[in-house]
Amino acid sequence: MTDTLATGGCQCGAVRYRITAPFENPHICHCRMCQKAFGNYFAALVGTKKTGLHWTKGGPSFFRSSEIVQRGFCKDCGTPLTFAYDTADRIAVSIGSLDHLEAVTPARAYGIEGQLPSFALLHTLPGTRTEDDIPAADMERLKSRQHPDRD
Repeated sequence: MTDTLATGGCQCGAVRYRITAPFENPHICHCRMCQKAFGNYFAALVGTKKTGLHWTKGGPSFFRSSEIVQRGFCKDCGTPLTFAYDTADRIAVSIGSLDHLEAVTPARAYGIEGQLPSFALLHTLPGTRTEDDIPAADMERLKSRQHPDRD
Protein backbone atom coordinates (compact mmCIF):
# COMPACT_ATOMS: atom_id res chain seq x y z
CA MET A 1 0.00 0.00 0.00
CA THR A 2 1.25 3.47 -0.87
CA ASP A 3 2.02 5.75 2.06
CA THR A 4 -0.61 8.32 2.95
CA LEU A 5 0.76 11.87 2.93
CA ALA A 6 -2.49 13.57 3.95
CA THR A 7 -6.14 12.89 4.70
CA GLY A 8 -9.21 15.04 4.59
CA GLY A 9 -12.89 15.24 3.91
CA CYS A 10 -16.06 17.25 4.12
CA GLN A 11 -17.65 18.87 7.14
CA CYS A 12 -20.28 16.18 7.71
CA GLY A 13 -17.97 13.20 7.14
CA ALA A 14 -19.92 11.70 4.23
CA VAL A 15 -16.87 12.10 1.97
CA ARG A 16 -13.31 11.27 3.05
CA TYR A 17 -10.07 11.00 1.06
CA ARG A 18 -6.39 10.26 1.38
CA ILE A 19 -3.54 11.65 -0.68
CA THR A 20 -0.53 9.53 -1.63
CA ALA A 21 1.24 11.88 -4.05
CA PRO A 22 3.21 14.99 -3.05
CA PHE A 23 1.49 18.36 -2.79
CA GLU A 24 2.11 20.80 -5.64
CA ASN A 25 1.36 24.47 -6.19
CA PRO A 26 -0.36 25.53 -2.97
CA HIS A 27 -2.26 28.69 -3.85
CA ILE A 28 -5.26 30.90 -3.46
CA CYS A 29 -7.48 32.00 -6.33
CA HIS A 30 -9.47 35.23 -6.36
CA CYS A 31 -11.30 34.63 -9.66
CA ARG A 32 -15.06 35.10 -9.54
CA MET A 33 -15.74 31.41 -10.18
CA CYS A 34 -13.66 30.41 -7.15
CA GLN A 35 -15.26 33.14 -5.03
CA LYS A 36 -18.71 31.77 -5.83
CA ALA A 37 -17.67 28.11 -5.50
CA PHE A 38 -16.24 28.71 -2.02
CA GLY A 39 -18.67 31.46 -0.96
CA ASN A 40 -15.67 33.51 0.10
CA TYR A 41 -13.10 36.10 -0.95
CA PHE A 42 -10.95 33.37 -2.49
CA ALA A 43 -10.43 29.62 -2.80
CA ALA A 44 -7.43 28.00 -1.09
CA LEU A 45 -6.20 24.97 -3.05
CA VAL A 46 -3.27 22.59 -3.25
CA GLY A 47 -2.55 20.28 -6.17
CA THR A 48 -1.60 16.65 -6.39
CA LYS A 49 -1.64 13.95 -9.08
CA LYS A 50 -5.14 12.68 -9.86
CA THR A 51 -3.80 9.17 -9.33
CA GLY A 52 -2.68 10.21 -5.83
CA LEU A 53 -6.17 11.16 -4.59
CA HIS A 54 -8.17 8.23 -3.22
CA TRP A 55 -11.76 8.44 -1.97
CA THR A 56 -11.97 6.38 1.22
CA LYS A 57 -15.58 7.11 2.16
CA GLY A 58 -18.31 8.16 -0.20
CA GLY A 59 -17.34 10.35 -3.11
CA PRO A 60 -17.91 13.86 -4.32
CA SER A 61 -20.66 15.20 -6.50
CA PHE A 62 -19.49 17.43 -9.32
CA PHE A 63 -20.42 20.75 -10.81
CA ARG A 64 -19.07 21.73 -14.21
CA SER A 65 -18.23 25.40 -13.59
CA SER A 66 -17.02 25.85 -17.18
CA GLU A 67 -16.57 23.80 -20.33
CA ILE A 68 -13.10 22.69 -19.17
CA VAL A 69 -13.36 22.46 -15.36
CA GLN A 70 -15.26 20.41 -12.84
CA ARG A 71 -15.46 21.04 -9.11
CA GLY A 72 -16.10 18.33 -6.55
CA PHE A 73 -18.14 18.94 -3.41
CA CYS A 74 -20.09 17.02 -0.78
CA LYS A 75 -23.71 16.74 -1.84
CA ASP A 76 -24.81 16.48 1.79
CA CYS A 77 -23.08 19.45 3.46
CA GLY A 78 -21.78 21.43 0.47
CA THR A 79 -18.09 21.43 1.42
CA PRO A 80 -15.93 22.34 -1.60
CA LEU A 81 -13.43 19.51 -2.13
CA THR A 82 -11.73 19.60 -5.54
CA PHE A 83 -11.00 21.60 -8.67
CA ALA A 84 -9.72 19.94 -11.85
CA TYR A 85 -9.19 20.81 -15.48
CA ASP A 86 -10.55 17.99 -17.67
CA THR A 87 -7.31 17.40 -19.54
CA ALA A 88 -4.86 17.73 -16.64
CA ASP A 89 -3.26 14.87 -14.77
CA ARG A 90 -3.42 16.99 -11.61
CA ILE A 91 -6.27 17.83 -9.28
CA ALA A 92 -6.47 20.50 -6.60
CA VAL A 93 -8.05 19.82 -3.22
CA SER A 94 -9.40 22.52 -0.97
CA ILE A 95 -6.87 23.28 1.74
CA GLY A 96 -9.70 23.74 4.23
CA SER A 97 -10.84 20.14 3.71
CA LEU A 98 -7.46 18.73 4.78
CA ASP A 99 -7.32 17.26 8.28
CA HIS A 100 -4.09 19.18 8.86
CA LEU A 101 -4.44 22.32 6.79
CA GLU A 102 -1.61 23.95 8.75
CA ALA A 103 0.74 21.69 6.76
CA VAL A 104 0.11 23.74 3.59
CA THR A 105 1.08 27.36 3.07
CA PRO A 106 -0.15 29.03 -0.12
CA ALA A 107 2.76 30.24 -2.23
CA ARG A 108 0.93 31.93 -5.13
CA ALA A 109 -2.21 33.89 -5.93
CA TYR A 110 -4.23 33.46 -9.12
CA GLY A 111 -7.15 35.43 -10.48
CA ILE A 112 -5.91 38.63 -8.90
CA GLU A 113 -8.23 40.65 -11.16
CA GLY A 114 -11.00 39.49 -8.78
CA GLN A 115 -9.14 40.31 -5.56
CA LEU A 116 -11.37 42.53 -3.46
CA PRO A 117 -9.85 45.71 -2.00
CA SER A 118 -10.87 44.65 1.53
CA PHE A 119 -8.72 41.50 1.25
CA ALA A 120 -5.63 43.56 2.06
CA LEU A 121 -7.21 44.62 5.36
CA LEU A 122 -8.26 41.21 6.71
CA HIS A 123 -5.08 40.61 8.71
CA THR A 124 -5.57 43.91 10.55
CA LEU A 125 -9.04 43.16 11.91
CA PRO A 126 -9.40 42.88 15.68
CA GLY A 127 -10.17 39.34 16.78
CA THR A 128 -11.77 37.30 19.53
CA ARG A 129 -11.88 33.60 20.36
CA THR A 130 -15.11 31.72 19.62
CA GLU A 131 -15.81 31.03 23.29
CA ASP A 132 -15.50 34.75 24.05
CA ASP A 133 -18.41 35.56 21.73
CA ILE A 134 -20.88 32.88 22.81
CA PRO A 135 -22.67 33.15 26.16
CA ALA A 136 -21.55 30.52 28.71
CA ALA A 137 -24.99 28.86 28.79
CA ASP A 138 -24.88 28.45 25.01
CA MET A 139 -21.28 27.17 25.11
CA GLU A 140 -22.43 24.37 27.44
CA ARG A 141 -25.02 23.32 24.84
CA LEU A 142 -22.73 23.77 21.85
CA LYS A 143 -22.08 20.32 20.41
CA SER A 144 -20.37 20.24 17.06
CA ARG A 145 -21.90 18.02 14.37
CA GLN A 146 -18.78 18.40 12.31
CA HIS A 147 -16.82 15.28 11.47
CA PRO A 148 -13.53 15.15 13.39
CA ASP A 149 -10.33 15.80 11.45
CA ARG A 150 -9.41 12.12 11.27
CA ASP A 151 -10.75 8.87 9.88
